[in-house]
Amino acid sequence: MQLYKQQQIKIYNSLSGQKETFKPINEGHVGMYVCGPTVYSNVHLGNVRTFMSFDVIFRYLKHLGFKVRYVRNITDAGHLENDADVGEDRIAKKARLEEIEPMEVVQRYTVDFHNILNTFNFLPPSIEPTATGHIIEQIELIKTIIDNGFGYEINGSVYFDVHKFNETHDYGKLSKRKLEDLIHNTRELDGQSDKKNPQDFALWKKAEPQHIMRWPSPWSDGFPGWHLECTAMSTKYLGEHFDIHGGGMDLKFPHHECEIAQNEAAKGQTPVNYWMHANMLIMNSKKMAKSTGNYILPGEIFTGNNPNITKAFSPSVARFFMLQAHYRSILDFTNEGLLASEKGFYRLMDAVNVLDSLKASKTSSIDINKWKQSCYDAMNDDFNTPVLIANLFEGVKYINQIKEGNISVTAEDLSILKETIHAFVFDILGLENNSKSQSGTDKLTGTIEVLIKLRQEARANKDFALSDKIRDELAAVGIELKDGKDGTTFSVN
Repeated sequence: MQLYKQQQIKIYNSLSGQKETFKPINEGHVGMYVCGPTVYSNVHLGNVRTFMSFDVIFRYLKHLGFKVRYVRNITDAGHLENDADVGEDRIAKKARLEEIEPMEVVQRYTVDFHNILNTFNFLPPSIEPTATGHIIEQIELIKTIIDNGFGYEINGSVYFDVHKFNETHDYGKLSKRKLEDLIHNTRELDGQSDKKNPQDFALWKKAEPQHIMRWPSPWSDGFPGWHLECTAMSTKYLGEHFDIHGGGMDLKFPHHECEIAQNEAAKGQTPVNYWMHANMLIMNSKKMAKSTGNYILPGEIFTGNNPNITKAFSPSVARFFMLQAHYRSILDFTNEGLLASEKGFYRLMDAVNVLDSLKASKTSSIDINKWKQSCYDAMNDDFNTPVLIANLFEGVKYINQIKEGNISVTAEDLSILKETIHAFVFDILGLENNSKSQSGTDKLTGTIEVLIKLRQEARANKDFALSDKIRDELAAVGIELKDGKDGTTFSVN
């Protein structure tokens, strides 16, 4: 169904600095490239947040009926320390430290990456190319850049001539940086003497004798520059001019800036119509850092095995939490935020579970189609998931009011309500209905009943401190005990 003909999407384009109406190059088709991980360590939560943003965008475009080719790469050649032109290859460094082959490092952390994303219920991309699988394309791209006068070879390495490029092009237009300012702020570093200018970046690096990952090229046995990999893979699968290129805000400069320069130098045209950047993730209002302990791995959320959280959270609760912030906003990851999201998530799922039991009437006292369009309007406005979630909770109110008989809906409107809730909650936001797991519900009920029994025994033994502690600690995690003449009951808030 071609819903995209009825909906008009606006995307914040980092290139123009404003929201623009989305018009794909080819009607009904979307080409989207997102920079994937460098697989030398466990995927961190900031990566997950970025990829989740584009997973939702991918889901929404597919929901609207677009045929989407979503390309997300794996960087397995290993760019250098601090994304520089000098230093040690990250993957090779990990291999040396663990005394294994570089491709063992790549395999281990690629599997980890896929496992984590699968746990969060991500859809796989259409194509997931690897940097090492496209060495030939990268070499051919370098040849073209050299032939067009924007690359030069020195001592077996090839560099992009930023100053020459800037004479006829605008280097810095994405990040809004001027080359003059970059020149003024650049320190001369050891190992940069081969370059004509410090701002030039590597297209190909000659491998030192100890460098493990290397390939033959016309210039030397070496390895490609980091920026070049994405240019080669994006244009191979999406063409020289495609719709959307995404990634984290930290990639805007220099990575994406260099991608634009390479494409314009090689192909003579700007590669992408809409540049999208997801903002950073912080924790407890501070930058995440392993050194300070202000850090959590995605898998630790599911086990609760981290001092920054008080309990384990399901993947869908963590996903719901992250989608309550707009992708261009900074997200502060906190235990309190997760606990609040968990309550909201189960409220939403409780309403979803009630949907099938609702009864239709002959008339409707609410405008379901207006509410439905408000959900689309939220996503059409630069994929605004927090506003969408707020609108979904309006739908939750309707569900509860219909259940209680306070408002009425026709069979047709009830069908629209069900379809819309299911489409946005499951197909677009990618949440999973964990609350439908009867065994999980039974286990929770059984556990609470054991605690109620222990509390009753404590009261019988006049151990009121223990009795109050059980009641208060259950209340702290949203489980309220109610003492009545027929015994103690509980409710989950």
